[in-house]
Amino acid sequence: MSRWVTSGLGIGIGAVLTMTVAMQQARGVTAETVIALTKAEWAASMQKNTARALENVADDCTLWLPEFPNRINGKDQLYAVNEAHSSGSGEWILAQMANEHVQVYGNVAILSYNFFGATRAKDGKVENITAKSSRVYVKKNNEWWLVHANFAPVITD
Repeated sequence: MSRWVTSGLGIGIGAVLTMTVAMQQARGVTAETVIALTKAEWAASMQKNTARALENVADDCTLWLPEFPNRINGKDQLYAVNEAHSSGSGEWILAQMANEHVQVYGNVAILSYNFFGATRAKDGKVENITAKSSRVYVKKNNEWWLVHANFAPVITD
């Protein structure tokens, strides 16, 4: 009897370990995916391609941006904000993330990171931009969609 119990425990432990490894691998893939989506959005924005930048943004997405006192509600408002920025004479010359961390809860992934980037104005002046950032993605129909983001400026004295 103890041999069967031991075998059963071994199989059970093996199954749990296999599931744990599979979950960790899935989380790794999810982390890579949401980070890649974010970087693709930045690349498209740097090329002033708003439609491509917002490909994986949900229609009802909400955002907090440091330059606006009110929440941005929906993809349409975000599209208008991005188009206004894109039509300006300046350009993004750097967009990077550091200390990225992804938490996965089923079909929800939360990406938090420190953003650092730079813009160059028409007169050549470069402005550094930093932010404490978080993004919430939801997996729907096997695709990840940005549903909320918060970008808080880093204040240094």
